[in-house]
Amino acid sequence: MDLETLVGKINDVIWSPVFIAICLGVGLWFSLRGRFLQVRHFGNMIRLLMDGKSTDQGVSSFQALAMSLAGRVGTGNIAGVATAITFGGPGALFWMWMVAFLGASTAFVESTLAQIYKEKDENGFFIGGPAYYFEKGLGQKWYGLLFAISMFISSGLLLPGVQANSIASAMTNSFGMPSTVTAAILAILIGFIIFGGVKRIAAAAELIVPFMALAYIIVALVIIILHISQLPDILGLVFRSAFGLEAGFGAVLGLAIQWGVKRGLYSNEAGQGTGLHPSAAADVSHPAKQGLVQAFSVYVDTLFVCSATGFMLLITGFYNVQDPSKPDSYLYQGVKGVAAGPGYVQTAMENIMPGFGSIFVAIALFFFAFTTIMAYYYYAETNIRYLQRTLKMDWAIPVLKIIFLAVVVYGTVKTANLAWALGDAGAGLTAWLNILGILFLQKHAFNALKDYENQVKAGKDPIYDAKANGVNNAPIWDEIGEKYRKDEIEHPNKTHFVP
Repeated sequence: MDLETLVGKINDVIWSPVFIAICLGVGLWFSLRGRFLQVRHFGNMIRLLMDGKSTDQGVSSFQALAMSLAGRVGTGNIAGVATAITFGGPGALFWMWMVAFLGASTAFVESTLAQIYKEKDENGFFIGGPAYYFEKGLGQKWYGLLFAISMFISSGLLLPGVQANSIASAMTNSFGMPSTVTAAILAILIGFIIFGGVKRIAAAAELIVPFMALAYIIVALVIIILHISQLPDILGLVFRSAFGLEAGFGAVLGLAIQWGVKRGLYSNEAGQGTGLHPSAAADVSHPAKQGLVQAFSVYVDTLFVCSATGFMLLITGFYNVQDPSKPDSYLYQGVKGVAAGPGYVQTAMENIMPGFGSIFVAIALFFFAFTTIMAYYYYAETNIRYLQRTLKMDWAIPVLKIIFLAVVVYGTVKTANLAWALGDAGAGLTAWLNILGILFLQKHAFNALKDYENQVKAGKDPIYDAKANGVNNAPIWDEIGEKYRKDEIEHPNKTHFVP
């Protein structure tokens, strides 16, 4: 049995129908318990993007958002959408939307928990994530260690290869660039960023992510507007296919759900326990603030960027839908001789904007995937730092940097199928551990939400008191609360938001 077949069998277990039902069910439960906070607080999410500022202790809310979007907005938004449609049909796009809508509440819960149970590292900088809240919130250090090891394997060894491989594919398609040259360029650029520490990662993400995401969405909107008459039919196709009502796509109904959830979760990371590492680094006065900001990042990733890709492919017709019962056969074939992935999007855009489209997608994919690789390194380092609290591993972070660069280089030359299979295994591994864990800690996140809402209704800028909210193992909030209360006294005329 070769490695690709072995990883495929592992993924069949990880991404079983049971897990897909758990992902959707947990998101629905959190949505109900939070009274659909992802809708009620939508305007508040946008306002909070500019809340807080970068300090010696942490990054600003917007920098934390940019860092988490760096992880979320990646090859999954381009290549991932294409593969979801290939194996699940147009209906997979609908199930990606569902994962995003329900996942926004999951992202709120996990990010709020990361804020509640964050700590300071040896340099006085905020640090946190699932490993920290499993140890301090659940009181299960072994579970925290298990998650930290799993996240290191996932973000440090498995996931970077997907991003690097997609960059290499796009650069070869558009510029004829050999993968070895791409590997060398990536190694130099990534090395410069990761050896500069979290501040450099945050600064790079803050600069690159918003610009590239906005540019990609604008170009997609231009294409959609040029074909606006087709949009109602495309929306109808997506909804009919999602429920097996579209003639010809009934054979992939179950796969539409499976691939929509898998690629949706891979793209927006809600429940994986990844994007909340930068969330914990934000210097804010109340955990719910950053929880709401991170919920919004799921919308940006899937409802905006993934939808842009999906609509481009469906409007142009440059996509394939594979027949699950007959290998190498198609229920629909709109593009020949191109493997499922970024090549679909490049082909579609090049046919609409000759001489520009393919190159633009390659550049967009480069920046999306590049920033995601940066985020993966930050996730891996955060969990190594957690392990160092228990294990004497002073050598670990320098070694991590070298191993990480080697993984990126290797990822540019291995086959795309193996890269995606390893990435799926990594994402599913951490998602299983995180989703099950936050079910036991959810009350603290929703207590924080209620406390936040009560303070806002009273016309206050919310300041979190951990003990008053039933959290007895988060002493850092005594210090944070004192700092923000002092600021409130010194600036009594500060205006506060009242919904």
